Amino acid sequence: MRSITKPTDEISDVDAILTEVGGWVGELRCASMGRLVQGHVSMSQMHVLWLLQHHGEVPMSRLAELLGVSLSNATGIIDRMEEHGFIERVRVPDDRRVVLVRPAAAGLRALSETESTKRDRMRAVLGHIPAAERPTVLAALRTLRRALSTELESSPVHQHHFADQAS
Repeated sequence: MRSITKPTDEISDVDAILTEVGGWVGELRCASMGRLVQGHVSMSQMHVLWLLQHHGEVPMSRLAELLGVSLSNATGIIDRMEEHGFIERVRVPDDRRVVLVRPAAAGLRALSETESTKRDRMRAVLGHIPAAERPTVLAALRTLRRALSTELESSPVHQHHFADQAS
């Protein structure tokens, strides 16, 4: 039986790309979160806000599923976030048993601050790339984004509520 193997060069290229992407994603995450943590927004709260940004308003049961926690644990998290004004709960008029969770004003500000900090940092980073090389970087990033979209299309967990938001 013949095994299917990829050339070592291709595997090492993929590993190098993963290392690079992982490095800059981690650095951007840390840079964007520093100010928020000082402003009393925890990483777990940001995770909830990112999920809501990604999926739109969701029922509490779906949020618990996305977080991988029990409904009672999700309720505790949301209670604390609601106290800080990060999220709000609304009942569905047709079925008052269903409670939807969505970002509130403070949560939207936290999301906006995070994105603004990342964009500012990336703008500074891109300023170090010679103007003549930027089209190559842009083309590579667009290729990467298309590949990511193709990979995630079939996964219901990753269906985007704001699919074209970051164009």
